[in-house]
Amino acid sequence: MRIISANLNGIRSASNKGFYPWLQKQEADIVCMQELKAQEADMTAEMLQPEGYYGYFHYAEKKGYSGVGIYSRQKADAVIVGLGIVDIDSEGRYLEARFGNLSVVSLYLPSGSSGEERQAFKFSVMERFMPHLESLIRDGREVVICGDWNIAHQEADLKNYKGNRKNSGFLPEERAWLTDLFGRVGWVDVYRLLHPDTTDACYTWWSNRGQAWAKNVGWRIDYQIATPGFASQAVAATIYKDERFSDHAPLTVDYQSTQQDL
Repeated sequence: MRIISANLNGIRSASNKGFYPWLQKQEADIVCMQELKAQEADMTAEMLQPEGYYGYFHYAEKKGYSGVGIYSRQKADAVIVGLGIVDIDSEGRYLEARFGNLSVVSLYLPSGSSGEERQAFKFSVMERFMPHLESLIRDGREVVICGDWNIAHQEADLKNYKGNRKNSGFLPEERAWLTDLFGRVGWVDVYRLLHPDTTDACYTWWSNRGQAWAKNVGWRIDYQIATPGFASQAVAATIYKDERFSDHAPLTVDYQSTQQDL
């Protein structure tokens, strides 16, 4: 099973940059997208349902903002839109599709880089999301959460770690939250499971400022985080950088499991 996670920084923009022709070549079973920046009325037929896929979406109430989506070759048995928390759900940040015993989530955690108010909201979302993450891993289902977590976990996950210790996305509290998720709670960072020592090649996001892309001054903030059983099925993880559909790069993971096995 091949699963792709991609922050599109605008689905219409990504479409104009060739995202859909690329997608058709990937032979992906499931594609999780973040930051749609669109409403249903803005979506073309291709965006709603690319050839060979079913499409599911959670749009933000605010126009041109946030939003997540999932494409799947197999029709989902059930789709859960949102967490049931009004202020988080209004921003279109959580979408879960269920296939047999497998749940696939497209997640877009907030960024706190625009100021103190948004950082406070980010911490609030993290605090309220943790009980859901604890519940998911106890439920007995296999789960993979794909998305932009807006946190670089370790020093190896960003270029300028020394200069970013006080910046959103690499704050001690944010990093400790992920450490708790991977440690006490038991979730698995699939990319790090397969590539424990990778540094410069692991980045998935580059600032549009300066020469960040050209100089590979990046961050790893896009993850596939899975329950241990499903994570153990991962056999390959790659980050696609040959074309740019966004300021993020798609993260592809291949798993030995098939939807029919679950």
